[in-house]
Amino acid sequence: MSSHRIGLLALQGDYEAHGKALVRAGFPRCDMVEIRSFSDLQFLTAIIIPGGESTVMSMLLERFGMFEELKRQIENGMPVLATCAGLILLAKNIEGNDQMGLGVLDIKVKRNAYGRQVDSFHAPVQTIIDSVGIIEGIFIRAPRILASGKEVEHLAIYENEPVMVRQGSIIAATFHPELLPDAPVHRWFIQTFV
Repeated sequence: MSSHRIGLLALQGDYEAHGKALVRAGFPRCDMVEIRSFSDLQFLTAIIIPGGESTVMSMLLERFGMFEELKRQIENGMPVLATCAGLILLAKNIEGNDQMGLGVLDIKVKRNAYGRQVDSFHAPVQTIIDSVGIIEGIFIRAPRILASGKEVEHLAIYENEPVMVRQGSIIAATFHPELLPDAPVHRWFIQTFV
């Protein structure tokens, strides 16, 4: 067993898909922990925040007393991979919404920017990561990144817009890389940050 421990925020959303992606990327399931309480946040090497419903995640983090501790750990450099609603939860600014977010990622986002569930789509996404390259972006009620701060690096582009970004050890995507069979984003995240 390794000394690395990846947390899967398991309050809401498809965290199980991320667990399966980590296994496909070569990370042992025994080194994953589902985060449902404050005590689960202890001794993590990294955390994954899944897609789902960002307002519900925010509310549950607050209700279970985890909001400030999670924010503190991310601000102190704990690596995080967030997708879709997870990206919204991390954003400093959410257009047209006053939901409480962690505010640790210097981006402005718009929720459900591509439309409703029936408007979900797949499209090629160009990354700047050599080991990842061009991948299939799976956009499900996806947010759109409207603006980003100077410390935010654009890692992937779709139609000339950023769809995956990095700020320090924070990686966030508007799409769902956990659904890709070969899990290239998760593999890169493990190799780079864990």
